[in-house]
Amino acid sequence: MAKKANTSSGKRLIIAIVCVILAGATYFLFFSGMSRTGKEQYIFIDNNDNIDSVYAKLQPLSTSQGFWVFKQLAKITDYADNIRTGRFAVGSAGSLQTFRHIKNGLQAPVSLTIRSVRTLDDLASDISEKMMFSRSELLSRLTSKDDCKKYGFTPETIPAMFIPNTYDFYWDTSVDKFLDKMHKEYNKFWTFERKQKAKTAGLSEVEVITLASIVDEETDNEAEMPKVAGMYINRLHLNMPLQADPTIKFATKNFTAHRIYQKWLTVDSPYNTYKYRGLPPGPIRIPSIAAINAVLNYVHHDYIYMCAKEDFSGTHNFAKTYEEHQVNAAKYAKALNEHGIN
Repeated sequence: MAKKANTSSGKRLIIAIVCVILAGATYFLFFSGMSRTGKEQYIFIDNNDNIDSVYAKLQPLSTSQGFWVFKQLAKITDYADNIRTGRFAVGSAGSLQTFRHIKNGLQAPVSLTIRSVRTLDDLASDISEKMMFSRSELLSRLTSKDDCKKYGFTPETIPAMFIPNTYDFYWDTSVDKFLDKMHKEYNKFWTFERKQKAKTAGLSEVEVITLASIVDEETDNEAEMPKVAGMYINRLHLNMPLQADPTIKFATKNFTAHRIYQKWLTVDSPYNTYKYRGLPPGPIRIPSIAAINAVLNYVHHDYIYMCAKEDFSGTHNFAKTYEEHQVNAAKYAKALNEHGIN
């Protein structure tokens, strides 16, 4: 009896060991992290991918056993005939979960930051680097009158719709859905309080952003921005030309110029605020939130002139009269000459 009991116990022990081994193997194959590096990586699957190209993209990211399991799962399912586009995580999750996510289109979202940039080209380049659609596809929509009109803008004012912030998108979001979301975010930004402040300043929402784009180009000093905004609003209320140097740089595409030459002031462009009164047709860049808030909370004062300070601090000397302004301008010109800046 003792011998039979020992035999039975030995069998149970062997079975237990086999079960542990099988459980370990199952965990190793199906549930251990799939990333080859141990860090989260991403596979991007687009409209042109087939099962072979998916394998080619996945293999360098995956452990050998994880990749093997993925291929077996793909073979016994209809995945090859139902490949979904997207950006998918390959990380600490096992091959079974990773496969399920990729097969079912459960994407890892992209954090897309809209920066304060100068041109629509810059904007389209920034965005297309993070999304499946191309730069040219987005740019063609941003310069289309019909597409802009859909959202209440023109190709000149459409930059106003993009409020700098970080937004979550799926990588394969279409251009249409991308623009729809940006329009919703624009409307969300324009709260009742902000709309009232714009109205008090005598400006529309787009005009606020257009003026903010000028303020942003005039100074990097956020503390000075409300004062700069107040100076331009004074000019608007007096029906004086804005004579904003950044608009001349935009009109002539001389974005890095330190001086504004007399010949540039005669350029026949609606963005030439020396030649045409009022605000330009649209923003000359996508302004920062700080600049937008500076316009909405502008400082009330009597200044109608300003000139960059001669110490190159990035701030300005302000003046109430043209005579005072001429003195300030002479100081700045002298400093440029002394430093050999053209």
